[in-house]
Amino acid sequence: MSQKVTKEELLAKAKKPAEDAMKLHAFYRGKMQTVPKCQVRDFNDFAIYYTPGVAEVCRTIKADVSKFAELTNRWNTIAVVSDCTRVLGLGDIGPKAGYPVMEGKCLLFKYLGGVDAVPICIDTKNPDEIIQAVKWLQPSFAGINLEDIANPKCFYILDRLRAEAEIPVWHDDQQGTATVMLAGLINALKIVGKKMSEVRIVLNGSGAANVASARLLFACGARPEATIVVDSKGILHSGRKDIAEKKEEYADKWRFCQTTNGEKRTGGLTEALKGADVLISYAKSGPGVITPEQVKVMTKDAICFICANPIPEIWPWEAKEAGAKIVATGRSDFPNQVNNSIGFPAIFRGVLDVGAKTITDDMCIVAAQSLAKYAEERGMHEDNIVPTMGETAAFVREAVDVGMEAQKEGIASIKITRQELRRKVESMINSAKATHDALVKAGCIPPAVTD
Repeated sequence: MSQKVTKEELLAKAKKPAEDAMKLHAFYRGKMQTVPKCQVRDFNDFAIYYTPGVAEVCRTIKADVSKFAELTNRWNTIAVVSDCTRVLGLGDIGPKAGYPVMEGKCLLFKYLGGVDAVPICIDTKNPDEIIQAVKWLQPSFAGINLEDIANPKCFYILDRLRAEAEIPVWHDDQQGTATVMLAGLINALKIVGKKMSEVRIVLNGSGAANVASARLLFACGARPEATIVVDSKGILHSGRKDIAEKKEEYADKWRFCQTTNGEKRTGGLTEALKGADVLISYAKSGPGVITPEQVKVMTKDAICFICANPIPEIWPWEAKEAGAKIVATGRSDFPNQVNNSIGFPAIFRGVLDVGAKTITDDMCIVAAQSLAKYAEERGMHEDNIVPTMGETAAFVREAVDVGMEAQKEGIASIKITRQELRRKVESMINSAKATHDALVKAGCIPPAVTD
């Protein structure tokens, strides 16, 4: 088969998910529904689960709020909250157009992590109103997953809520994306025989994903002075007056200007990539955002994580042809998916099962190390550096490691042994998959047909 034919087939494969999405979303009219978790033996049971029996449960919680988690499903229920101002590669499309993404996120939470998640698309762009809305929602949810909120207000919202909310709040576009990126990079560096403390890294894009990526990378030994950050106007450096004039609004960008780029390079992505070992790109959807010529100026055995959605900044085969040794994207239909889908379901599983009060960076690092170690132990190579969504054992291990770290840090309300936590995690994840399979077998979920 010729190279030309191979590229055409790859392009056709890349377009197929979008074509099938239109068919199946219309067929199912959405992706999530509510199903009971208790057995209804006969109609008399409603006197137990609703009135008059439920009144006794309410009185018990009123007298002792610690019984709340024991007597309701709130302990395993989270909200996926978004104003839909920065939806994966689509931008500010509004809460109605963004709803399918949040619903899809909830599906991943349930199927991969056994977490009950509810999409909450808010019809406001005001950060203070979003913060207030989340606070109002706290009695109904045990955690909040912030999603697809534009930069820079996403940082302000997260910082405020982490400080003021009573439940764990995290921003998946920051912490989740950075966690899985770190897992992939740990193993990619092992394959090419390079060390985190020695490599030159380029972060293309200065939004939520790379701000958090930089934080985790530096915590794991990467050197700020050997790291260059590039935004839409070029390399960040101390002479960027446009950022200096708005340094309070773009505090992270200004900090990068002061602490990274030890060589004080100027110019654009091409200048930044000269001699770089690693490219971590969370920029705008491609292809053509990054060119093969730019990849060619990187070092031997270069690592390229090109993670824009829905289309990577450069097609992975083009990056390989240009000399990259290891290429990863955010898509499941290409090798090496370093997408947060292998991070957030298990992280929240561990958080909920130990009743953690927050999600720390150290918990994210532990999750990344857990994923990397799992892939290394089961066997990895340049086209398989992290677990896939189909490797349930990796999710179980990750959730347990996160839960144990939360206990170690003293932020868990439940004390539980590793063995007991593993049993709990396995039960929740396996039950979610078994419920789905039983509904399909019973015909309650009709088979998906796209042809």
